[in-house]
Amino acid sequence: MIFLHLLKESLYFAFNSLVVNKLRTFLSLLGITIGIFAIISVFTVIDTLESSIRNSIAKLGDNVVYVQKWPWVMDSDFKWWDYMNRPVPKLKEKDKLLKRSHLAQAATFSIQTRKNIQYKDNSADNVTIICATHDYENIRSFEIAQGRYFSLFESNTGKNKAIIGAVIAEKLFPDVNPVGKTIKIIGHKVRIIGVYKKEGSDPFNISSDEQILLPINFARNIFDVKNERLNPMIMVKSKAGISSNELIDELKGIMRSIRRIKPTEDDNFALNQTSLISQSFDSLFGVLDVAGYIIGGFSILVGGFGIANIMFVSVKEQTKLIGIQKALGAKSYFVLLQFLYESVILTLLGGILGLLIIYIGTLIVSTAFDMDFNLTTGNVVFGIAISVSIGIISGIIPAYKAAKLNPVEAIASA
Repeated sequence: MIFLHLLKESLYFAFNSLVVNKLRTFLSLLGITIGIFAIISVFTVIDTLESSIRNSIAKLGDNVVYVQKWPWVMDSDFKWWDYMNRPVPKLKEKDKLLKRSHLAQAATFSIQTRKNIQYKDNSADNVTIICATHDYENIRSFEIAQGRYFSLFESNTGKNKAIIGAVIAEKLFPDVNPVGKTIKIIGHKVRIIGVYKKEGSDPFNISSDEQILLPINFARNIFDVKNERLNPMIMVKSKAGISSNELIDELKGIMRSIRRIKPTEDDNFALNQTSLISQSFDSLFGVLDVAGYIIGGFSILVGGFGIANIMFVSVKEQTKLIGIQKALGAKSYFVLLQFLYESVILTLLGGILGLLIIYIGTLIVSTAFDMDFNLTTGNVVFGIAISVSIGIISGIIPAYKAAKLNPVEAIASA
């Protein structure tokens, strides 16, 4: 009970000192607020970008292997001419590959291009058009908000049907249900049977919001599916419990067999997987984290020195009061806690204010840029922990100095 009473008294003196010295309190809060704002805002931006990028990569599928002409990551032995002479993946290779594979759950052949789309007087320019075989829905992750996916009959017979993105639907059909309507692609009429659920933008433009999906057998009437500019690829998804590396090992042997590559010859295809991209970004975000610590560290250091200076001034101003307290029987730890609480309360309030500014900023930026900037619980806890730590570190020496004052000398010094 005595300890709790002393704790209460220490907090009272600390709050009283902060209220009485409003200008000093404001300046102290300003320094630590800027410091917390700097370091946590940097980490918030980094975490948001990392989350967005990893979510985009996840859409590609962590258990999907991409059979393509070009590798996603070039090694030190990269030979441009050898890669240029490679053939592009073909539609018939997808069928052979899926037939021979024991580890593949599904496979799809796809091409991609950009064209203008028109519905009556409305148009959407430079729209991404993806043309794929029926199993595309089993490879890529997406949801359909309106309508449906292609039937197997529609895919195999090449019906002029399409699934469009939410943003495309908003542009072409602002006040109309798109399902059942007919659009034009390079003069060809295509009927809409579905609309993707809106996903929002992402760094790799993998979002389906501004995409149109067509059956590959219909697209063959419009595009040359063997054209390298259309980036033809075969996407293969592994069965449950099968790792990407196991699938790659099998696909490598199958592709070499399909293309009749001699044992002494190099592969003329690339087997890509999302881990290649993830590994590249792991090192990038590692560097960004270090940069964040350095930038925020300097800001926190400046704020910490400011708090320490203010606390030394506070001790000097209250020297006579400290002497009177000790003369009346106040213990050294009571005086130490009094000033330590003042320092911690200052930094904690500054930290909370900094976090509040960041939170408001994330709401504004998220609205302005159509991207989810989130102040995570981890960053909030980290910001508060830093604030309290800086308060203790900055205030411990002034508080210790105050606790060690001789009461007679303290009273006389005034």
